[in-house]
Amino acid sequence: MERVAALDEPLKKILGGTTAKVLAEHLGLETVGDLLHHYPRRYAERGELTRLADLPLDEHVTVVARVADARVLTFNHGRGQRLEVTITDGSGRLQLVFFGKGIHKPHKDLLPGKRAMFAGKVSVFNRKLQLAHPEYELLDREADGEAGAVDAFANQLMPIYPACQQMASWKITKAVDAVLPSAQDALDPLPPGLREGRGLVPLTEALLKVHRPGSKADIADARARLKWDEAFVLQVALARRRFADAQLPAVPRRLTPGGILDAFDARLPFTLTDGQTKVSREIFDDLATEHPMHRLLQGEVGSGKAQPLDALVLTPRGFRPMGELTVGAEVVVPSGEIAPVDGVFPQGEREVWRLVLSDGSTVECDDEHLWIVSARTTGEQVLTTRELRAELLDADGRPRWSIAPATPVDLDDGGERPLDPYALGRTLGAGGTGPAGRGVPDAYRNAPVKDRRALLAGLLAAGGEHLGTDGVFRAAPAPLAADVAWLARSLGGTAHTAPVGDGGHDVTVALPEEGGAVGGAFRRAVRAVEHVGRKPVQCISVGHPSHAYVTDHFTVTHNTMVALRAMLGVVDSGGQAAMLAPTEVLAQQHHRSVTEMMGDLAEAGMLGGAERGTKVVLLTGSMGAAARRRALLDLVTGEAGIVIGTHALIEDVVQFHDLGLVVVDEQHRFGVEQRDALRSKGKQPPHLLVMTATPIPRTVAMTVFGDLETSVLDQLPAGRSPIASHVVPAKDKPHFLARAWERVREEVVAGHQAYVVCPRIGDDEEAAPKGKMAKAAPAEPSSPEDLAEKRPPLAVLDIAEQLRKGPLAGLRVAVLHGRMAPDDKDDVMRRFAAGELDVLVATTVIEVGVNVPNATAMVIMDADRFGVSQLHQLRGRVGRGSAPGLCLLVSEMPEASPARARLAAVAATLDGFELSRIDLEQRREGDVLGQAQSGARSSLRMLAVIDDEEVITAAREEATALVTADPELTGCPELRTALSALLDDEREQYLDKG
Repeated sequence: MERVAALDEPLKKILGGTTAKVLAEHLGLETVGDLLHHYPRRYAERGELTRLADLPLDEHVTVVARVADARVLTFNHGRGQRLEVTITDGSGRLQLVFFGKGIHKPHKDLLPGKRAMFAGKVSVFNRKLQLAHPEYELLDREADGEAGAVDAFANQLMPIYPACQQMASWKITKAVDAVLPSAQDALDPLPPGLREGRGLVPLTEALLKVHRPGSKADIADARARLKWDEAFVLQVALARRRFADAQLPAVPRRLTPGGILDAFDARLPFTLTDGQTKVSREIFDDLATEHPMHRLLQGEVGSGKAQPLDALVLTPRGFRPMGELTVGAEVVVPSGEIAPVDGVFPQGEREVWRLVLSDGSTVECDDEHLWIVSARTTGEQVLTTRELRAELLDADGRPRWSIAPATPVDLDDGGERPLDPYALGRTLGAGGTGPAGRGVPDAYRNAPVKDRRALLAGLLAAGGEHLGTDGVFRAAPAPLAADVAWLARSLGGTAHTAPVGDGGHDVTVALPEEGGAVGGAFRRAVRAVEHVGRKPVQCISVGHPSHAYVTDHFTVTHNTMVALRAMLGVVDSGGQAAMLAPTEVLAQQHHRSVTEMMGDLAEAGMLGGAERGTKVVLLTGSMGAAARRRALLDLVTGEAGIVIGTHALIEDVVQFHDLGLVVVDEQHRFGVEQRDALRSKGKQPPHLLVMTATPIPRTVAMTVFGDLETSVLDQLPAGRSPIASHVVPAKDKPHFLARAWERVREEVVAGHQAYVVCPRIGDDEEAAPKGKMAKAAPAEPSSPEDLAEKRPPLAVLDIAEQLRKGPLAGLRVAVLHGRMAPDDKDDVMRRFAAGELDVLVATTVIEVGVNVPNATAMVIMDADRFGVSQLHQLRGRVGRGSAPGLCLLVSEMPEASPARARLAAVAATLDGFELSRIDLEQRREGDVLGQAQSGARSSLRMLAVIDDEEVITAAREEATALVTADPELTGCPELRTALSALLDDEREQYLDKG
């Protein structure tokens, strides 16, 4: 154990207190082992290091250059002094600046002609790159010991370490030199057989080569070995979790025939999508085992088959908009029967597509919609819009699929029909007018079949040629032509409209024989499937064995959430299911949609509730005492089979009768402690389903969620996204910001609404410090991006006030943030959703769960202060209705800065998987693994989760095999030591954070 102690030695014993304190505070390095695992970020050869032309903005750099000139300037009426030094390396020039009392030593050292290494953060001042107060090390002193520095430096691969303002890279180099002898004491965690089989160098050799390489081959050997260490130790930790979890007992939750799930499924028209069926099967197979399920479900969890709210659905009184339908409303099914709507399921906003049929009629739906279609060579089958799009035409170029018309039905909207239908048809056909001018009145459109047939016969007799059951109506004005076509289709026939001169239209109609069956001759071919854009959509389920209804004479269906079916399956088996949501807004939304989807199945024990059913309760921190007591009682007695809530579910007072399944929504917002606290409420460990709609690259899923089996529900294709995103450089181009506020005004004038998002609330609790701190003025000027970084983030309360008085004066502006009372929050959201407010200035409380289709614009202030995935989530709040969305990312950071590059990447793509890659590439890997939140010292320093897929996959296989053969790692004492040192019990849990 003494050898381990050498790497556990505190740095202050070796480097002294001052250096050790800086390394600990600014780089998180406390022991010899920490410093040995602080690897160089890159290696510089002399030629590479001296290129001033390629300096990255906003990064700490180390350069080697010669002083061209140096001069002292005064400012502030002679009261202040600054030293400006220009250095050059032949490729470019760079200005160094020193202020105040700090100018004396550099003024003496940095004489023209001197060569030195300089380190500092590259900034911009007066449009020129500069280093303010850089650290430097002269390279051409004549003193003994320094004479060979230039040559040594010129001929070596120089490690460039991740540095900080207080500790330049070459100072870290000297610190590493002091601890490098301890590398021989490092315990090698890789089993010898694995190391030799993979051709990896020993750990001691890897540490020496990574810090002091003699060649590029040394670096490659060292990096390959150190990546394996990180990947393998991590995957062993995850494999041990998987193995341990697999040994735990769990109550099998097998599917019970004739239960709530069957009753729920019976209301679902047709079937789940293939993807949802497959994922459901995986989940139910896991639930039936005697060990706890641990599964990650990623993708569009609620993807269903839906139609826009403005789509038309046929009812006995005529067509009604989808958005007006409620439970209990009657609709017409394709066979001509009448059936009740027994479920209404709002589905948020979706990409909407338009089927264009051979007679020119169209219908809108989402990509998962089911259609009853037939081809020339096949009988009827059920296909999604997506499948129709994929194989639209046959090899000969003709449309492949056709859709049958609905059976004609009697309609009656209750209106008066004073005129004989045939006589009205003759009048309109001859160019005369009726009760509705040149069009067909609603009372005659929504009339019994025989009246509609007589009306159409009169129209054809007077305005066209009647050919048995077919005919051509000549040169009708557009509205009347549309009515003629509508009547023909309502009778089970077809109608083709073609424009002729002077705005007239010829309508060719074909009808089935009176009283005859609607036959194959009247099918309409699917000519095209066009992308429409995003619209608010809804599903309905119909209480009829066919589960179908008529929408402009087309049959469609609906389906529902995978997670809800899993919860219902557990309730059927006698258990309870709990869904943990990250915010109250999202918990309320889930509760609302689940109860709406279940209908009377969610009202067990209540008047009107289904015989087979359960209670669905909501539990959040802001509930009133009485409602909370009632919910807690329903849980402990087992009355409530499903509970949906926030962190309030984790509190000690919450007890379950028999918790069987925990569903965690938006996993990346919860730590493992919270997840386990909820799981511990089961008599035996409950099954676990983790859901995330945030796309996760495969390697990250393997690394972050390595103890979970993964199911992916393919996301709906985005098609052409209606959200346009632009970066607004507020500092460089203030007129762009002024234009942004004009755009918000334009959206409001057009009848829409807007969000303005700020990083901070801005109330008294966050006020600037008072007293001495407040008076201390900065001693010296900084670069613009330093100032942008150092100033507090923009605040909701400040920005709202400025907008009310300034660019958005006269508009209805309100604020929303997390410190408001729940009732006030609800009131603001209700008013915004109802269109009573124009602009909502908010924090990220609107990030998930807020759904206002009329909101089309979003301005994100200080956008550089948000992460990539957060910006993507926020942007998803607009463009949710039929109008396109606009997202403006406002930033004061300079154009060449990494922060601006990140914003440009967000503006350039709406692909969630692509953005998650960008996000990962631009953040420290440790943060991605939750290290920053858990305080774990151990982090991925060498392994790049995105790039090192082969290493991670291989390490996972090796780790699984090792743990299966030797769960306690008795044959690998060094690996056990490495695991306990890097991932003690507490730290190991950061692996569960995503």
